[in-house]
Amino acid sequence: VGDGFNVHPVFANKAFTEEVSPFLMFDYAPPKHFPALKEGQEPRGVGQHPHRGFETVTIAFKGEVEHADSVGNRDTIKAGDVQWMTAGRGIIHQEFHSEEFSKKGGDFEMCQLWVNLPKEHKMVKPTYQPILKGDIPQVGIHDISVKNGVGECSAE
Repeated sequence: VGDGFNVHPVFANKAFTEEVSPFLMFDYAPPKHFPALKEGQEPRGVGQHPHRGFETVTIAFKGEVEHADSVGNRDTIKAGDVQWMTAGRGIIHQEFHSEEFSKKGGDFEMCQLWVNLPKEHKMVKPTYQPILKGDIPQVGIHDISVKNGVGECSAE
């Protein structure tokens, strides 16, 4: 997608089908090294494009993603952070490698899940939430560590 997110469609031909509903699409960008941009080079990523009626959940494993949208949100997520965008009645946004990441280059890995909104929520006001790595609860269950970005999780 664009020139900064070399993604693989995890759901493949199941995307946008009842079989994976309420999920619509799941893209994974495996680890890839991006060199620093040279003077005058355009940032890598995806320019302005619309979304409506669903949510995108983006997780940065390595690198940094800078988001900007038509309702005034602008933010950067870094390794371990999540961005949750509810398109609702409609939003135009763009995602690029952050300015800092573009200057120094480095390894980049991320995924993005598209989640369909129920009919009664399709026209909600668009929102954007950054969920920072330090704010994501981590729960130990036996010798497994679980990070829970949404909802509740208990070791009991």
